[in-house]
Amino acid sequence: MSTPYIVTISSEKGGVGKTTLATNLAIYLKALHEDLPVTLMSFDNHFSVDQMFRINRQAARGDVGDLFTGSDPDSLVETGEYGVQFIPSSNKLHILRRDLDDPSALAKAFVKSSIEGIVIIDTRPDLDIFTGSALFAADRVIVPVKDAPSMDNCRHIYDFFDSHGLSRRPLRILPCLVDGRIHYEGPFRDPYQLLKASAINRGYRCLEGYIAKSPKVESLNTNPDGKIYPILTHGRHTDVHIQMAHVARQVYLHSIEAETRRLAEYSMDTAFAEQAHKNSYEARFSALETGCMVCGTPLVGKDRTGQAGYFAQSSDQKISGYIEEECFAGLAFRYFYGAKRAVESLDPIWDLFRESAQRSYFVLQRTPHTRNFYQQKLSFYRFDEKGLEVSHKTIELQEFEKRLLSKERSDLFPLLERSLFDEQGRLGEAFLLVRKVSSDLPEEILYDQNFDGFATVMAKVSTQLP
Repeated sequence: MSTPYIVTISSEKGGVGKTTLATNLAIYLKALHEDLPVTLMSFDNHFSVDQMFRINRQAARGDVGDLFTGSDPDSLVETGEYGVQFIPSSNKLHILRRDLDDPSALAKAFVKSSIEGIVIIDTRPDLDIFTGSALFAADRVIVPVKDAPSMDNCRHIYDFFDSHGLSRRPLRILPCLVDGRIHYEGPFRDPYQLLKASAINRGYRCLEGYIAKSPKVESLNTNPDGKIYPILTHGRHTDVHIQMAHVARQVYLHSIEAETRRLAEYSMDTAFAEQAHKNSYEARFSALETGCMVCGTPLVGKDRTGQAGYFAQSSDQKISGYIEEECFAGLAFRYFYGAKRAVESLDPIWDLFRESAQRSYFVLQRTPHTRNFYQQKLSFYRFDEKGLEVSHKTIELQEFEKRLLSKERSDLFPLLERSLFDEQGRLGEAFLLVRKVSSDLPEEILYDQNFDGFATVMAKVSTQLP
């Protein structure tokens, strides 16, 4: 199964002929090669595609909005007039738009489909997430321009490609609605030559030819019975018929000459990225301490007997690991929150701490100017999710402390020995950043996206600590 060749028609300027170009290009491609599968879809809400191609009046099984909600594209395709397949349009895209921010969503959908041939996408005069998704997935982007303002708007499309690290090779300018009655004196004899020169001056590449302004063609979209007629069947005696055939031939030839398809490149890039994510995760996981950094209970690997509640890493990245929930909360209550007695896990105070910990980062660090071996002090900070300090407390660090009947070693020391003490048993320059994790899946913190957030907060915290 081969991946489809995707053609996106896009311009931020309305009234440049995007929909007329998209719908007629589909028909001309079918006429050029009868066995070529051609699929058409539109993210505009005027339903021209549906009016022009729907054969029956049966309710649609879905629409273009379903491409962004996990539906299989194959299940949305309908057979239409002139042998062109289409995916029905939607009037609810404005609702979906609020929850979408990934321009690769459309590419992900088509990679999983069995649609072949050429897919043509008509877009809105707006560089929104739907237009962005169509641009991201495209092998060829045709940008219709009819005047200086529409040419100026082209830069936003080029900026989109640059900002997403995409090659500009698919982009082509096509002068449209060119009025052949207008002639100029000087080097540019008509609007077509002027638009082409303007595009070349900006570093833009053009398709060969142009689409002329034609009252006959415009009338095909406006008539008493409300039907939209194609140029191929009702405009054969116009210049636009020859021009459309020339554009279709260029698109078809590039589709068969292209060495790779955009969706194939995207699949390969995705596979490489997934492997890189996997390697990063495995490297972080293999560097973890296997036991709780406070009590030593196994928390990592097949021999684990405890349940991780927190993830901790030193700022010098020499150590990282998990801490049992009760171990960390016990230290916090006993040494930094002044609990007079041990707080039980069923105590309401425990629940309050657990709830606030979900939105917090905790830091343990040597208090500034307390390097003396016998007078070490430890500071305990709480930061919010943006890395801004909420509170902190400083305690005198003592290895042995009085208990009921005798002196016992401080419960803090095993954690500090594993993370912050140097070879002389003193607190070093590094700090320890601690973050609540899901007890059901503590490994989530090691995934690239989550760990990047952790690293970002660590960098921000480091600029605030004295």
